[in-house]
This record gives sequence, C-alpha cells and structure tokens, in this order.
Amino acid sequence: MSKKHLHNQAAIPLAPAVFKKPQMRPMIAEYDPKKKGVRTDLSDVVMVKYKVDPNEIPVEQQAGSTLPLMEIPGRDIEADEDYNPFEHRKLAHPTSDLDTLIHLLKGSLGSGILAMPMAFLHAGLYVGLFATFLVGGICTYCVHVLVKTAHELCHRMQKPSLGFAETAEAAFLAGPPAAHKFSRLAKAMVNWFLVVDLLGCCCVYIVFVATNVKQVADFYAKGTEWHDMDVRLYMLATLPFLILINLIRNLKYLAPFSMIANLLVGCGMGITFYYLFQEMPESSVRENFAGFDKLPTFFGTAIFALEGIGVVMPLENNMKTPTHFIGCPSVLNIGMFFVVSLYATTGFFGYLKYGPDTQGSITLNLPQDELLGQSVKLMIAVAIFFTYSLQFYVPMEIIWKNVRHLFGARKNLAEYSIRIGIVLMTLGIAIAIPKLSPFISLVGAVCLSFLGLIFPAVIETVTFWDRPNGLGFCKWVLWKNMFLISFGILGFLTGSYVSILEIING
Repeated sequence: MSKKHLHNQAAIPLAPAVFKKPQMRPMIAEYDPKKKGVRTDLSDVVMVKYKVDPNEIPVEQQAGSTLPLMEIPGRDIEADEDYNPFEHRKLAHPTSDLDTLIHLLKGSLGSGILAMPMAFLHAGLYVGLFATFLVGGICTYCVHVLVKTAHELCHRMQKPSLGFAETAEAAFLAGPPAAHKFSRLAKAMVNWFLVVDLLGCCCVYIVFVATNVKQVADFYAKGTEWHDMDVRLYMLATLPFLILINLIRNLKYLAPFSMIANLLVGCGMGITFYYLFQEMPESSVRENFAGFDKLPTFFGTAIFALEGIGVVMPLENNMKTPTHFIGCPSVLNIGMFFVVSLYATTGFFGYLKYGPDTQGSITLNLPQDELLGQSVKLMIAVAIFFTYSLQFYVPMEIIWKNVRHLFGARKNLAEYSIRIGIVLMTLGIAIAIPKLSPFISLVGAVCLSFLGLIFPAVIETVTFWDRPNGLGFCKWVLWKNMFLISFGILGFLTGSYVSILEIING
C-alpha cells in the first residue's frame, strides 16, 4: 500500500470501538492489481477502502452515520490507470464481435421499421431521407457517449461493468460534490423511463396487432354482423392470450417465441418490399418537404424506430473484446449504419409508393383482397404479439425488484398478480388510444428523447465536470452536450404536444 493511501486512511476518524479488541477483527483476502497477487487486510481497512452499499454501488455515507465511508471516487488518477475493468470481467459465455453485431441488429430492427413510411409522410420525401440519417447519426453518437463514459466510470469505480442505470448513478457519485446527493435519483429516473418506454411499446403492439387482424377479418366478414367491428373489441380478444404468455417468468422459455417472431418478420418484410417495388411512381409526385408543423411527429416516430439504447449496455458488457464496440470502425457503427440505411430505405420507398394514403404501419397499406397481402398482416401481427412478451420482461424485472420485499412469503402470488395487472393496464391504455400513428410518436417523444439524447449528455457532463481538462478546449464538451439536451427537450415538448393534440382530435 502506498504512503498516500496510508496517509488518507490515517486521516479518517474511526470510532473508538474499532481499537478495543484488535485481535477479534477478521482478515479479508484482497487482490492487489499492482503486485498481481493476493494480500490480506483487516476487515475495517478493507471496508474503509472500498465502501460499498449492499447493492455494490459506492456511496459516501451510510444512512445515519457521520463516518465518511469513501474518498470522492475518481480523484486518484494513478489508481485509475492501474485498473483495467475488461481484465476483471468474468463471463461464462462472452460474445464475439459478430455475435454482438447480430444481437445489435436484432435489438434495433423492431416494429418501428413498419412506421417509417408514416414518418416520411410527416417530413417529405427528401427531407425525411436527410432527417432520418441525421437523427440516426445523433442517436448513434449518444450511444458512443454513454459507452465511453461507462468505460471511464468503470476505471474510476474499479468495477468490471456497469449497466445504463448504474452508469447514471456512478456518474453523479464520481462528479462534483453537489451532484452526489442526486445519484440515487439519477438511477431511478433511468430505470423508470425504461419502464415507461417499454410498456409504452407494449401498448403500441396491442394496437398494432388488433389493427392488422381487423383488416383481414373485415375482408372475410363482409355482409355479416361481424364486419367493421370496433378495433377495441379485437384488442379485448387478445387479453387471454396476452395474460397466458406473460405469466412465463423464465426468459429461456420465451426464446422459441423470439425465434418464431424473427422468422415471421423476415418473411413479412420480404413480401412487403415485393409490393413496394411494383409500379413505383415518380418521385416528383410526392412532397419533398411536408412543413415545419409536421416535423415533431416525424421526430417522435423516427426516434421511436431508431433508438435502441436500452440494449446497448447489456451487449457491451457481455463482449469478449468490449473495446471493439465503439471506435471507428466498430460493431456499433457498422450495425447502426445498416439499421439506419434499412429504415431510411423502407421509409423512402413506402412513402413514395403510397403517398398521402400511407398508414401508421406499412402493412396496413398492402392489398386487403390478396392472400399474399393478408398473410403479411397476420405474420407481422403474430410476430409483434410474441415480441410483446419480450418487451414486457425487462420492465417487469425492474418493477418486481423494487416491490418484492413488500410481499413476505406470498411472492409468487404477488408476482403473478402484478404481471396480470400490468397487462390489463397496457390493454386499457391501448383501448383509450386506438390510433397507431400519434401513439408511436408520443412514446418516442416522451421516453426516447430522454433515454437516447438527454441522459447520455447529462451523464457525460457530470462525469467529466471537475476532471483536469475533462470538458475539452473552451469546454466544447459542455456546449456540445447543451445542444444535445436542448435538442432532446425541444423534441420532447413539440413531439408530445403535437401527438397529444392529434390523439385528442382523433
């Protein structure tokens, strides 16, 4: 141990009780990264040195104690440089770069791609094309910021890996002293925005499934009393099946449904492109710019489709070579370029094909009287139904971890009841807002503006605030992050306002 550490520990006032019976203090084995070996230390020295709460997140003080349990993290630059978090990751089955790329594509290519033609309807043909790559570039850059900051905090906190919420908490703990008291709030906000975002997606999925099934059912129910039934009745009809599939608690048993969903989406998108490229009109018949009043709806829809920041940290944390995730070239850049290009292509040709008749999901524009078009609607509806259970899994885990201590011995009954209650809540919201287009835009504007743009910028700013030259020349990092935060807030306010107005008027 260096003289500096001995001096720091000597300066920490310890309670008198520590010195009464020194022979009773247990010894703790500790890995020394400098000497590449194991040493033993008295338990109270180790506790003062590492200071972690029961969740293994460093804190400055335990509740009710005036004894500081740690130095401000990140101030010992020499110690930071000695710790390599990637060497301390213990992964049973680490993923290769190719595996991570495939998982990134799978996590980013969701139902949002079907809404991209509708996004172009609100932006215009060529403005939509430019804006899609712009929004995609900004979203990708914000993921870079989040991962880079997480790596820095892993060095400072001497932790092998951090999730999204843990990165937010660690950033406020490692930042200026005034920010420390907001660390738990930062973690809670990230978690609850993830919950709201994913449950909002679940609501959209219910609307999506019911609307596609209704189109097919109406074709075969012509001339009967079942023709043109309210779409809300189709939503209610999905309730028993939603409850059954969401009572599955083990992700392992949901994996086959995920595989089926991927196959159905692939087949459905292939047939959709077959229809799109038939009898394509000239681009001159479409608007190049739809107007500034419609851009907020485009923003909300595009960020809903493109933003996959929720899957980023788990993927990076499970990589064999995490340094390959960001950089140039990198797994993230290659994956996001492919994703943004595919979304832009779908939006461009979907709007070019159907123009002002473009609907909230491109599948709704396919022919209703052709068996091939009907099969696409049903395939995509089944795929999105299965995807609901996968989207439901993460918010349920977050909610359950925060409330399970309230239920004593009846935890199983309580968990099943909460699962059914959340399914009923998402169904109720979907029934209240049965219009697909503004619902998608609202979810994107409210949740993903914060998760994808605002939170990464805030986390980076707090992390590097008081580091030597941490904000760069003339504090350009601060100005850049202020732009990202302002852009996110503008998109949140305008997108939410326009979407809510459209929902009310509809």
